[in-house]
Amino acid sequence: MRVAFVSLFAPGHGETAARTRTLRTARALADRGHDVTWLCARWWGGDHDAFKQGGIEYRSVTVEPAPVAFAAKLPAALRRVGPDVVHAVNSPPTPALAATVAGSLSRAPVVVDWWRDHPADARRWYRPLARRADAVATPSRTTKTRVREHGADGEDVRVLPESIDFDAVEAASVDDRFDAVYSRRLDRHANVETFLLGLAELRGRDWTAAVIGDGPERGQIEATASDLRIDDRVEFLGDLPTEERIPIFKGTHVAVATATWETFATDLLWAVACGCVALVEYQADSSAHELVEGRERGRLVTSPAELADEFVAVGDLERRAVDREFASFDHEAVVDRYVALYEELVDGE
Repeated sequence: MRVAFVSLFAPGHGETAARTRTLRTARALADRGHDVTWLCARWWGGDHDAFKQGGIEYRSVTVEPAPVAFAAKLPAALRRVGPDVVHAVNSPPTPALAATVAGSLSRAPVVVDWWRDHPADARRWYRPLARRADAVATPSRTTKTRVREHGADGEDVRVLPESIDFDAVEAASVDDRFDAVYSRRLDRHANVETFLLGLAELRGRDWTAAVIGDGPERGQIEATASDLRIDDRVEFLGDLPTEERIPIFKGTHVAVATATWETFATDLLWAVACGCVALVEYQADSSAHELVEGRERGRLVTSPAELADEFVAVGDLERRAVDREFASFDHEAVVDRYVALYEELVDGE
């Protein structure tokens, strides 16, 4: 199958969660033998318009990442590729909207992978984009709801979650130093204070905790732990690579997610796949609750006091190092779902 990815920005312009998701999907398709082309603004040096790397052919539509100019030149670029299916990203929306127009002309269905509504985007373009796409893929039901609010038909929006390497989970060793763990970038959305306040209510109990991650709020968070007089029992481990996080998740009983904003709680997914019981503070702008709803080994809370109560309540649940329920989130399993969606749309044409 010939798949054309349309994304004004590529990881070469700087890594983001959305670009990493797109690159992972494109590489997985190329590894399976699909013909993959990425149409983007040029991010490489030299004057050549295209090159191949990791099984993906990158073609520059424009030299500079200018959305309007890119959108104007995209239809011709897509005609030259002649794809069976187009995989566009929602942000910025004008190139994706141009992809839907070009797809209609060439009879190539267009899937828009909608990571989130980006605050820098002109939101007036979201409604026509949501309605014109042949299908929209979102990482969570929370994002799906937003896309439906933009006018997409609910049946055209599919939840294709973020993915993990489940083989790595099964193969990793176990680091059992901690009873509870928080893992995420420590930015203004992190809300680690709820985690720390919940732990502080349990000073009389025997526990150890880890905070994994780094960011601009780390100093303030460490100061809070000190003010609560629990800094001797909370270890701040910094920004660890995934291969170092997995053993900690496998040996820790409880993983906590309290962030106020989270498109997809990827660290929490790794943790629950590693057997952690998940305690999640419900937040309107976070999809983390979707990983625990309806699960015995997951609880939703709304305050530090509830968090403390649930720490105690889940204490009798067995410790696990792997939870095979989350094998369906393996990289290969999620790519299977992308391919099935492409094939459904192509067959429908």
